[in-house]
Amino acid sequence: MKEIKAIIQPQRLSKLRNAFRQMRGFPGMTVSRAEGCSPHDEPEVGHNIREELTDFSPKVRVEIVAPDDKVEEIVRIIHAHAHTGQQGDGLVWVTDVVNVQSIRLEPV
Repeated sequence: MKEIKAIIQPQRLSKLRNAFRQMRGFPGMTVSRAEGCSPHDEPEVGHNIREELTDFSPKVRVEIVAPDDKVEEIVRIIHAHAHTGQQGDGLVWVTDVVNVQSIRLEPV
């Protein structure tokens, strides 16, 4: 099992969700609001605290726990539907999952 996390532009979520609806065996996802900023090419000069606290743009965080055989397809779908080629498109990363248990089912 793997956990796939992605930070994407909010306006891309609908397209991504529609693509996942077409995927056979899609395991589901959790979506939450996030804020962030891209790396800056040049060192920043001193800003006031108001600018420091508002230098973030809205993002969406998508989290998916999936079987190993679905990971490549899910990452491909995320990239295909979240990519614009512009700075701030986001990130996608995959980590190992040691254990998963459904809360609805009886413990193993």
